[in-house]
Amino acid sequence: MELRINRRAVIGLGVAVLVAASAPALFRAESGTASSHREAPMIAGDPRNDNTDVYAFVSPDKPDTVTLIANWIPFQEPNGGPNFYTFDTRSRYNIKIDNDGDARPDITYEWTFRDEDRRGNSTFLYAKGPVTSLGDPDLLFRQRYTLKRVTPHGSRTLVSNGVVAPSNVGPASMPDYGALRSQSITALRGGGKAFAGQSDEAFFLDLRVFDLLYGGNLSEVGQDTMRGYNVHTLALQVPAKDLALKGDVGRNPVIGVWSTTDKWGPRGYVQVSRLGNPLVNEVVVPAGLKDAFNALPPHQDAGVPAVVKRVTDPEVARLLEKIYGIKAPRTPRRDLVEIFLTGIAKGNGPIKADLNSQTLNKDAGRLRPAEMLRLNMAVPPAANPNRLGVLAGDLQGFPNGRRLGDDVVDIALQAVAGAAAGGKPIPALTDKVDRNDKPIGATFPYIPLPGNVSVNAVGAR
Repeated sequence: MELRINRRAVIGLGVAVLVAASAPALFRAESGTASSHREAPMIAGDPRNDNTDVYAFVSPDKPDTVTLIANWIPFQEPNGGPNFYTFDTRSRYNIKIDNDGDARPDITYEWTFRDEDRRGNSTFLYAKGPVTSLGDPDLLFRQRYTLKRVTPHGSRTLVSNGVVAPSNVGPASMPDYGALRSQSITALRGGGKAFAGQSDEAFFLDLRVFDLLYGGNLSEVGQDTMRGYNVHTLALQVPAKDLALKGDVGRNPVIGVWSTTDKWGPRGYVQVSRLGNPLVNEVVVPAGLKDAFNALPPHQDAGVPAVVKRVTDPEVARLLEKIYGIKAPRTPRRDLVEIFLTGIAKGNGPIKADLNSQTLNKDAGRLRPAEMLRLNMAVPPAANPNRLGVLAGDLQGFPNGRRLGDDVVDIALQAVAGAAAGGKPIPALTDKVDRNDKPIGATFPYIPLPGNVSVNAVGAR
């Protein structure tokens, strides 16, 4: 597919970050259920089901494939034993794909988990000796998983007895953790790979944004407050044709991606977490309505008038004007409606570019506006990725999907302050955290290995 994007339009695409930082809606609290780094009241008390980040990108070393990553269980202290971190055995963890634009999942990758605990009454230890393999008898606790590919036509089991990479207890128990991760990567029939296990928290930012937007004077910046923590990761690398509408990437290159957690309860499985673009529920939805957002499926977004209100008049822009005197762009922000709800295409709104809307899929039907992370799989990996993604002219970066190195916070701040509308950035507006402290891997699953040094010792490393 040919991408027709002029440079002026590219700067306009930076507003897409507001999808991430100021997008979705205020909802009626229709459910007592709740998602992303403790952002909603109920999910803050249920970390095993808290989905923290979603990534989707064309695999840099295998460009005919797409890598999908979703993380759960935020703020894992590496030394948080003796009961280390696990997936919830009463939940379904999902990565969902919409390839025809109706905001309903055409493909769902679904993980379920079970425990193998051999500690019994004999020990409190997670491992009774150095663990050199996932089958090592010294590893006393492990989880196994089943992975299914679910479509409207039925389901197919991709992995029936996968082994989760264990928590990184420390160098005495796990002298070569990288080897354990490598053993946990499972090849999929027909091409592709799957991974489940602990990883480094790769989302880098200064969380003091919540203290009146970096202290009210940009004094509270420059500290990666996620450094040293771990998360639990589910990752897939699959041929792009397996995700494209009718299996044809050339005709139908755009997909929408989001993740959910379904928890078992008295009424069966109930969605308690939802995540597409980063930062949405954390900095947009007010506290009293966050739980309801997590229970809402994307196809219902367009039916809630307050969705459009939160996009066209974002709160973050007004806060920047009030606290820093940075004049908010004129409302209504119709460009954000295009980016947030429909994807970026010339026929969808004022941004004169074709990038990542399902309307670009030749075999798609009528588009249903909805919040999700959208990726054009026909855009090749960048030779020199730019952390500011599309805002800096790197069309394979956020908001065209999301890579592990994309600085979504800085992109968001620039966009909400009007860098897209005004055509030039505001250099001082940054959290001064430009990259993760650990490098991104060169091969699947790309996300760095989990640490085993306590967070309160990280600064001394």
